[in-house]
Amino acid sequence: MIRLFVGIAIDAAVAARLAPLAAGIPGARWVAARNLHLTLRFIGEVDDGLAEDIHLALAAVESPGFALDLEGLGIFGGGKPHTLWAGVRSEPLLERLQGRVDAAVERTGCPPEPRKFTAHVTLARLGAGAAPRIPAYLAGNSLFRAGPMPVDHFVVREIAAAGDQAGAAAI
Repeated sequence: MIRLFVGIAIDAAVAARLAPLAAGIPGARWVAARNLHLTLRFIGEVDDGLAEDIHLALAAVESPGFALDLEGLGIFGGGKPHTLWAGVRSEPLLERLQGRVDAAVERTGCPPEPRKFTAHVTLARLGAGAAPRIPAYLAGNSLFRAGPMPVDHFVVREIAAAGDQAGAAAI
């Protein structure tokens, strides 16, 4: 069994703009620059046969390229924040690509994603001690902007015990 997700890797220039944000919250587990991405669809654990079907289905997904802009920061978890993220400016072509990826994955027999798609780049996982620092951190970084970043492909990332491997699909 392997764990899969489909995403857009963040390029080096945008990752460099995000790097200075990785400080100032005690207990935060910051995402390494090489692992920054925008998740189009989390798939989860699948067997090798289904993984092959998913790869084939995603290889058929077509979409024009577009530019991605990051803007602002936020958290998931409300009163018990667990994830710090950078927001993504609304982009109709991104929404359309995500819908096509989602439909392709569902055609392979995977269940629909129960959560509504919220375009973001996860920056850190937050521990219990982070909550008091969040308001000041968000206020101090509220004007964050990065991009535009050209997007012409997405990746299917396999998360295994030995580490990450990725396969790319052009759009």
